[in-house]
Amino acid sequence: MAIVLITGGARSGKSRRAEARARACPGRPVYIATAEALDAEMEARIAQHRSRRGNDWIEREAPLDLAQALTETDGGGARLVDCLTLWLSNLLHAGRNWSDETALLTAALSRQQSPVILVTNEVGLGIVPDNALARTFRDAAGLLNQRVAEVADEVEFVVAGLPMKVK
Repeated sequence: MAIVLITGGARSGKSRRAEARARACPGRPVYIATAEALDAEMEARIAQHRSRRGNDWIEREAPLDLAQALTETDGGGARLVDCLTLWLSNLLHAGRNWSDETALLTAALSRQQSPVILVTNEVGLGIVPDNALARTFRDAAGLLNQRVAEVADEVEFVVAGLPMKVK
């Protein structure tokens, strides 16, 4: 069993890396999607990801209840969660307590029998955002990533398509 956190900037290659890691595990991989197709641009992004992955994946949508989705899909192939950053955004927009949900997630991760690969964005490397909501999101994302990294067996940082082992 392994919990792997893959982080990096936008378009760094982290999703491709996570897909390759999940495919390398025994069993049919499960893609747990946190994105919601709320507009045409997001629909196109989701379609692009699906096309790249192909049909050999089991798909599960979990825009909010990620811990439950992991529990319900445990016992088979590797699960790929893409991505924690969108999940956090969904929680904030839904008015849910992201810290409590993160605690549920990390508890669920500690009970998993099958591998879990989680993708997240590293959002703290840029300038300080100019508004309170963006600063709240940036801070929450940093704390979420830290908490998941604590329970992860491995952490990778992807830059320009190249993974670097952090943990």
